[in-house]
Amino acid sequence: MRKPNILLIYTGGTIGMLKEADTGVLKAFDFDSLLVRIPEIRLLDCVVETVSFGEPIDSSNMNPEYWENMARIIEINYEDYDGFVVLHGSDTMSYSASVLSFMLENLEKPIIFTGSQLPIGDLRTDAKENLITSIQLASLHKEGIPTIREVCLYFEYKLYRGNRTTKINAEHFEAFDSPNYPTLAESGVHLKINHEFLIKEEFKEKLIVRTQLDTNIGVLKLFPGISEPLVKAILDTNGLKGLIIETYGSGNATTEKWFVDLLRKAIAKGLHIINVTQCFGGSVIMGKYATSSQLKSIGVISGKDITTEAAVAKLMYLLGYNISFEEFQFYFEKPLRGEMT
Repeated sequence: MRKPNILLIYTGGTIGMLKEADTGVLKAFDFDSLLVRIPEIRLLDCVVETVSFGEPIDSSNMNPEYWENMARIIEINYEDYDGFVVLHGSDTMSYSASVLSFMLENLEKPIIFTGSQLPIGDLRTDAKENLITSIQLASLHKEGIPTIREVCLYFEYKLYRGNRTTKINAEHFEAFDSPNYPTLAESGVHLKINHEFLIKEEFKEKLIVRTQLDTNIGVLKLFPGISEPLVKAILDTNGLKGLIIETYGSGNATTEKWFVDLLRKAIAKGLHIINVTQCFGGSVIMGKYATSSQLKSIGVISGKDITTEAAVAKLMYLLGYNISFEEFQFYFEKPLRGEMT
């Protein structure tokens, strides 16, 4: 029986770093020598090949150009490989996993993002386990059909749906969580796959890569005492097409007349405003309280239980389609890639 082919895509990040002996500075190492550095990969029941960005980047510099590079690498190699593992810095990994989930339409193979908190050459590194298990998960199949058929994120013994994740800790190995959706798999003595939570959709059409992203968006986090000039300045930003507002609790915001009036006028001019809770978990339910009913009445779009990272990705993606105002609200409030309940 043919072994699954897995393509490892190195974009940058701590996982691919080694400390220079003389200076202690972290430098990206050559992933062509991956099997030398991590001989355990030879024990996996799959064939692993690697490709790297020409110049590995820190994930803090991640942008749509690099997202397109990732998507194109997957598109070009899609028919030749059974799964893909993307090595990526943890700081913006949830954003990238979310964006790729929207860009890759009709996806029927696993794309697993992973990284590490410590460099691969560090004695106490979490990189080896994250990498080895990600490859193993990407290679799972039954009768030639991949077990996982979506964009995921694997970190510290847990596999998550990528567009449901958020980074929760900058120091612990358990750096990510999925507050509103269960884990897809857990790694212990055995790999436990939670099949009931996996996307199982089958597509008649081939993979389509959508790279038209519109970055003319903003994120506004509400806080008690937020000022009218600040909100007005953001809403008046030249070229702004979409704004995510991180509200309180289940989607609540100040009912000050100036605030509601500013939003109403902006929406009337064609600005898409998305309501996302700033709580770690839970959902926006506009109209549950009086403090959110006004937002609903003026046309603010409910983000439901979407993360801010996925909301940013979905907003860029839908704006790239240049659809009507009514269609935009319909598609934003509808789950497209399992990003909301």
